[in-house]
Amino acid sequence: MARLVEKVLCIIFPLLVIASCSVSPVHSRKFKASEPCKRIVLYYHDILFNGTNVANATSVIAANENKLGDFKFGMLVVFDDPMTKDHHLLSPPVARAQGFYFYDMKTTYNAWFAYTLLFNSTEHKGTLNIMGADMMDQETRDLSVVGGTGDFFMARGIATFRTDTFQGTEYFRLQMDIKLYECY
Repeated sequence: MARLVEKVLCIIFPLLVIASCSVSPVHSRKFKASEPCKRIVLYYHDILFNGTNVANATSVIAANENKLGDFKFGMLVVFDDPMTKDHHLLSPPVARAQGFYFYDMKTTYNAWFAYTLLFNSTEHKGTLNIMGADMMDQETRDLSVVGGTGDFFMARGIATFRTDTFQGTEYFRLQMDIKLYECY
């Protein structure tokens, strides 16, 4: 009987050691989507270059739209846009949004964004990386926060877009509600 207990312990003990070593404290945390660990509301101001507004433009068309539909399909825009805490364009920027978007549907307005928010203020330092589809016909759109540096090291979450102002083809402002669910 003692030999049987000894054999069972020789099998179970190593398995318990291996199992306890493979459990990571990062994965053992509980995910609570209803409680973000950090929330930031910012306004994204985009002024498209029209050929004459060199001093004010913050974005430029890098590839023109084509004739496959009426929704700017194929147009690529590169931007370096100011991000403010309120909806005023002339408010001091708290971050810069640097990246691109392109129109990727032939049947309706839809864009795909990939950009980095660069923070360099007394309140925040570091970057947030955001990407995803902006389905413009919807009131709100969620894009993924896929990483970050500095104060936002390895952040994960959602950036909710809401179009605040749209003036012709040259200026638009988005309210961006950023909710981070993984903060380190």
